[in-house]
Amino acid sequence: MQLYDVFNGDADGLCSLHQLRLARPAESLLITGVKRDIELLSRVPSPSPSELPAEVNVFDISLDRNRKELLRILQAGARINYFDHHFAGEIPHHPLLETHIGTRPDAGTSFIVDQLIDGRFRAWAVAGTYGDNFDETAHQLARSVSMGEKTEMQLKELGILLNYNSYGTTTDDLIFHPARLYATMKEYENPIDFMNSSPVFDRLRKGYKEDMRRAASLTPSFSSGANHVFILPDKRWARRVSGVFANSVARTNPSGAHAVLTPLEGDGFVVSVRAPLSDRRDADTLCRKFPTGGGRAAAAGINVLPEGDVDKFLEEFEKTYK
Repeated sequence: MQLYDVFNGDADGLCSLHQLRLARPAESLLITGVKRDIELLSRVPSPSPSELPAEVNVFDISLDRNRKELLRILQAGARINYFDHHFAGEIPHHPLLETHIGTRPDAGTSFIVDQLIDGRFRAWAVAGTYGDNFDETAHQLARSVSMGEKTEMQLKELGILLNYNSYGTTTDDLIFHPARLYATMKEYENPIDFMNSSPVFDRLRKGYKEDMRRAASLTPSFSSGANHVFILPDKRWARRVSGVFANSVARTNPSGAHAVLTPLEGDGFVVSVRAPLSDRRDADTLCRKFPTGGGRAAAAGINVLPEGDVDKFLEEFEKTYK
């Protein structure tokens, strides 16, 4: 039976998969991509009549955005285990589908998997939860196992760097392809050992520092009260840093909503939206008003916002976060 692990290439997707595979070791084919590449189930082949049904594990991508392909795979006889925290819409009832989906606004898929496996590899859950900008929940997870402050802050850095690596228009923008990054991570049960021993981590740290140094000079393109919109330059470093930059400005100004627009080649923008940390609401509602938008209440995005729709987005952003 062929086993597929399908996962978002960000910190939450990586750490969710890694926790489960530490708890349930198995060799699998990996399907992943940049953070915005979420319609990943389209890459899973349907088993042929002569093959045993496949098993597919899905981490940190919206069921609603993958519904058609999910049903295709189920109808072909594959078993699917689904782990996610994004908007799912109506969840299909099917004997081959097992779902672990929660949409609380302060926790991600790493948290869901951590609870499922009784916290056996909680340090990775702390890293993934910090990486997805759920700082308070990550801190609570760390406190639950009496983790020291130094270790907790190391895991926070790891989560931020894993998340940083996931942003780009294509995997060519990234420091490491997420599949390669996971292949390195999976050798380490303890994330601190990964940080201390792997040259991959050193490369991520250096890339992050350099890109954030460039981002430090950015100023808002539009502001309304505490809310700010940034339009980034059309540079590879800006595409890499867009998500962690959005998280950073959200933490710096917790009462404000933030949007970061990153130019695409040709026409349009990728959009990252962060609701105020003091009022985690409606980022997903705002982004779903546009054809390629989605996400969760606290943080969402639009994969392609045509340049002609920028004014409409700014208007909707201002209406959403008055």
